[in-house]
Amino acid sequence: MTTSLDKVLYTAEAHVIGGRDGAGKTSDGSLDVKLSSPGSGKPGTNPEQLFAVGYAACFIGAMKAVGPKISVKVPDDVAIDSSVSLGPIHEGKAYGIAVKLKVTLPGLDDAQKKLLVDTAHQVCPYSNATRGNIDVELTIA
Repeated sequence: MTTSLDKVLYTAEAHVIGGRDGAGKTSDGSLDVKLSSPGSGKPGTNPEQLFAVGYAACFIGAMKAVGPKISVKVPDDVAIDSSVSLGPIHEGKAYGIAVKLKVTLPGLDDAQKKLLVDTAHQVCPYSNATRGNIDVELTIA
């Protein structure tokens, strides 16, 4: 099932050359990054690292958006440790990723934490983009 946007709120634009061993830059110049393949030892970051940072940041934003609606205040020191794993799928015929998000919500009780994380997972754009496509594991610290 394809999901279409009801309205475009923002569009990120980037230009990449050289793939995993190249460079990427956003159209507004706020990100200008050298890229390297995972484990290559070359300077630069890789797409999986960028995805790990992006998903975690987006998920925190989703928690902040839903918190007031469910009467749960997101702690100022909320944190997510994220990992994105890369590996073969379909008996080595393709590659895929898997995501783990470990959410830390100091000061909230277990019920509040679960409600906040579960609700955010339903509205987070990254969660909606990945749902049913890759393994996403959410844990609460």
